[in-house]
Amino acid sequence: VRRLGQNIQSVNYTLVAEDAGKHVRVDAGVTIAVPDNIFAAGDMITIVANSSNNVTIEEGNTLNLYNAADGTTGNKTLAARTVCTILFAEGGSGGKAYISGGGIS
Repeated sequence: VRRLGQNIQSVNYTLVAEDAGKHVRVDAGVTIAVPDNIFAAGDMITIVANSSNNVTIEEGNTLNLYNAADGTTGNKTLAARTVCTILFAEGGSGGKAYISGGGIS
C-alpha cells in the first residue's frame, strides 16, 4: 500500500523539489511549469486534472520533457479529468523527464 502526499493548486504553478513523490491536484484549467535543474534522477510527480478544464504542462528552458507514448518533446496538454506522471530520468541542468498517462497531447 502506498499513499501519496497531495498538493492542491487552482492557479498557475511551478513544481518545486518538495513535490517529488506527491501528486499535484489541479482544480482549474491552469499551467503547471516543470522547471529545469530542480529534480533528481528517479523523482516522480503525478498530476491530476481534477476539473472540466485541460491543464497545460510547460517544459522548462533546458529540460527535455518527452512524451513516453511517442518521444516528442515540448509543452503538453493534459485533458480534463485525466492523470499523468512525470519521471525524471536525468536531473540537473539539461535534464530529461518522461511524461505518461491518459489524455496527453
